[in-house]
Amino acid sequence: MFAVLRFPRPLLALAGTAAAVFASAFAQAHHGVTTKFDPKQNTAFEGRISRVDWANPHAHLFLLVNQNGEELPWYVELESPQILELNGWSEDTLHAGEMLKVEGPRARDGSRQIWGNSVVRKDDGKAVMTTDKFPTLLSALPQRTAPPTPRGADGKPLLGAPKGDAGYWVPTLNTLQEDGAKVAMAANGQLENIADAARVAPLQNWALKLYQFRQNNFLNSDPTYVACRPPAGPRKFLDPFGIQLLEDKPLQRIFAIAGGGNHDWHLIYTDGRALDGDAFDLDAGNQLYYGRNSAHWEGDTLVIESEGYNEKFWLPGGLPHSDLMHATERLTRVDYDTLNLELTINDPGTYTRPWKASWTLKWLDGADPAEHYCQDNRL
Repeated sequence: MFAVLRFPRPLLALAGTAAAVFASAFAQAHHGVTTKFDPKQNTAFEGRISRVDWANPHAHLFLLVNQNGEELPWYVELESPQILELNGWSEDTLHAGEMLKVEGPRARDGSRQIWGNSVVRKDDGKAVMTTDKFPTLLSALPQRTAPPTPRGADGKPLLGAPKGDAGYWVPTLNTLQEDGAKVAMAANGQLENIADAARVAPLQNWALKLYQFRQNNFLNSDPTYVACRPPAGPRKFLDPFGIQLLEDKPLQRIFAIAGGGNHDWHLIYTDGRALDGDAFDLDAGNQLYYGRNSAHWEGDTLVIESEGYNEKFWLPGGLPHSDLMHATERLTRVDYDTLNLELTINDPGTYTRPWKASWTLKWLDGADPAEHYCQDNRL
């Protein structure tokens, strides 16, 4: 028999504040636990491990559970291996044959899957696979007084690590809404109240209905997770596994490498080319996940203009866009550890007017993005 408990509503993402760092793993899991699991159907049981599956985007424990005299398979979904390893766990922490006590919300589709909100060894009562210490990459950043902005020989701020060092950027939030909207939503962009949908961005009527439809379905068909589509367009700067910017000054371009997804990358050109100029003729009429990108410096701010997007990806939280979308991203490194980003979306096919959103990314020093690859429609 299963003990069914009642959970409060998912914790809200506290955008741009330190409180977001310490939100529970239940709210912070990268595709949003409530997309797949129902917090109103909390379940607890004991089971014997048959297999530990240590693969992205989420690790799984395969358990055999005795129900009415029959041993049935259950799947316990956990955080990504990257986050679990950050907290000191590994694929060798648990082994086949061990007995566990597990508790968490059950899959919305009724299948024998739960989110491992609590995993406890039965023999010693020790909690394992917890993420209380470091629920996100952001929570692992060292506390320090930020050094000054590093600069290159041309005097411009470096967008990546100085020569001989390593590091990449981690966003302080993963949601997208117009500046000043202050709409409550979970870390994956799921609205606390769908009645607030029209306040998130100035959506046209058809786009608002599509956004509400995606929200009402718990964002469960997000192609970034269901079909391993890239964290494309402006979403790349909101991916919880960060982004690495590698400047190739001799060839006047920047490699933008996603920390999540499949480590997809694209080029941002700084050679002064126009978005519809001869240099982009190869992509003329070819709609891309990351669009065509051309950037220039305005003082200490890199201004990236992008267009030519396809419609195969969602913006964060299920916000739609059309192939008319033009994105302007203004990146300003105010000190060694802080990158301010201001995004303007101008999409006359989807929104009633251009709109802006702003957030900050923090520098994770001394490392490259960890290996993190998506698997198509995993479990």
